[in-house]
Formats: sequence, structure tokens, C-alpha cells
Amino acid sequence: MKIKIAAFLAIVLGSTLGIAAQRNRTQPKPAAEAPIVFAVLNDGTRLEPIVQLEKGRLVAPVEGGQESSLIATFNKQYYKPGRQYPVVFGGATVGTAAVRGSNEGADCAKNTANITSKTTGPPLKGFVMALATSIPVANTVNSRVKPTAEQKAEVEALVKSEYSKNNITGLLRFHNLTAIDVDNDGSAELVGSYWIANAKTQRAVLFFIAQKNAAGKYAFGFTDYRVIKESEVMSKEIAAVDRGIYHEMLLDVLDYDSDGVGEIFTHVSSFEGSGFMIYKRSGAKWTKVFEGSNYHCAY
Repeated sequence: MKIKIAAFLAIVLGSTLGIAAQRNRTQPKPAAEAPIVFAVLNDGTRLEPIVQLEKGRLVAPVEGGQESSLIATFNKQYYKPGRQYPVVFGGATVGTAAVRGSNEGADCAKNTANITSKTTGPPLKGFVMALATSIPVANTVNSRVKPTAEQKAEVEALVKSEYSKNNITGLLRFHNLTAIDVDNDGSAELVGSYWIANAKTQRAVLFFIAQKNAAGKYAFGFTDYRVIKESEVMSKEIAAVDRGIYHEMLLDVLDYDSDGVGEIFTHVSSFEGSGFMIYKRSGAKWTKVFEGSNYHCAY
């Protein structure tokens, strides 16, 4: 009897292993994870997806306005608690962002993650933001600093000239002005977000990227000038623009295609979500090569 039982168990075990082996042969493999870039926001406590790389192409990731099943799959893949992403500041790795959990069930943050960031250098706070990525980062030296008084004065002369072309006068203000060396040539590019209250219910905003020309003087490589009216603000309060809503601002620089020149990533905060842009240098000009968004909720 013992021999018969042993033989039976051997047959059952062999059949089970055979079925398992067959399943392993026929089940499709999970899709390979595409390299991804995140924005590090909210004083270094939140991740939002910007873009993914698929065979060298910039592809929009799943965003918060899509089907819940897609968001759930994305969250499970990229926001696993404990997962760490390198934080990029000044085009270099300066620390890590550790995922604490996703916000899949939240009302206004479905495709975001809560993180704990540990970085060296300036603290991530307010309009000082960063990137996190699964793309390998070659740079080890942070090239992002406050502009010198001379750099600030030179670029503000350009800013005032730009406003003058549009017949705008008033007190010149800025939310952010950053010096950052995108190609490690020792000459910093300047990225800025300026504004003027040109009327009680209007704001003239200017985002720009400037770099030195052949004469060694700063010149704009990209500008985006807009006038925002209070009637166009979702809250109907122009003061929201003064606090940074609708302004395009620097996130950081990342050389995602490894050509030796970092691309500039920016962020626009709105009432219903986040907007993201990527700029690539071509000669003396900067071209927008990607524009995406991550929906939060209706206002």
C-alpha cells in the first residue's frame, strides 16, 4: 500500500509540475517598464509623472484623467512603497525620492505619489523644484545656482525690453530666476519666470530661457509672453496669478538622450492639475519638444 501511495503522489506531483511548466511557457511576460521622468513637487513630498521614453521617443504616461484601471496599473508599477528614484537637481543626481504610497484613491491626486526626499544642496521648497527619474544620470556635479548680480542685471535688461515691445510698463517681479549650466561648458544658461501687474485685473507674464551669444552677452533662446485677465482665471481672482498659478517655472535639467546637452523641464500649476513642458536646444534657440499634463480634479 505504501508503494502504491508513493507512486500516486509521484504521478500527481509530476502532473502538477508539468502543468506549472506549461503555464510558465504559455503565460505572456509582463511588459517591460519604460524609463520615466517625474516632477518632484510640494516641497519635495510628491511625485507626478511627466514623460516616458520608448525607443528614444518622448511618450506621455498615464495621467489622472484616464480610466481608473490604467491609473491602478501605473500606480502598482511605479509607485510601489519603498521604491527609490534618484533626484536630479542641477542636471546631477543629488539624492533619492522614496515612495511612501500612491494616491490612487484620492479625490484630487489620483496619479501622484507621496515621497520622502533626501537631497544635498538647497532644500526643495516653494518654486525650487526638481526631477526624479529611472533614466541613468551621468552628471555628478550640480550646476544649478542663484544668478550673480551681474547676470540678473543683464537678463533683466532683456526682460524690460521684451515688455517694452508689448507696451507694458510697471513694477518688474519674478517668481524664479535660475542659473544652470546645461552642457557643463562653464557658461550658465538663465531660466526665468517674470510678471508685471499691468492693470488691476491683468498680469503680463514672461517665461524665458537665455544663453550667451557669440559676443559673450545674454540673449533669449526662447520666450513665452502672455497677458492673463482676471476673467480667464478659474477662481476669478487675479491674485492667484501673483501666487504662481499659470506661471511656467523651471523644474530642472536632464540629458535624457545622452547627447551632452541637458533638456529643460518646466511645470505650470493650474486649478485642475499640472502642465509639463520639455525644451531642447538647437543652436542658439530652444524648441519645445514635449507638452503634457496630469489631471487632478475639477475645480
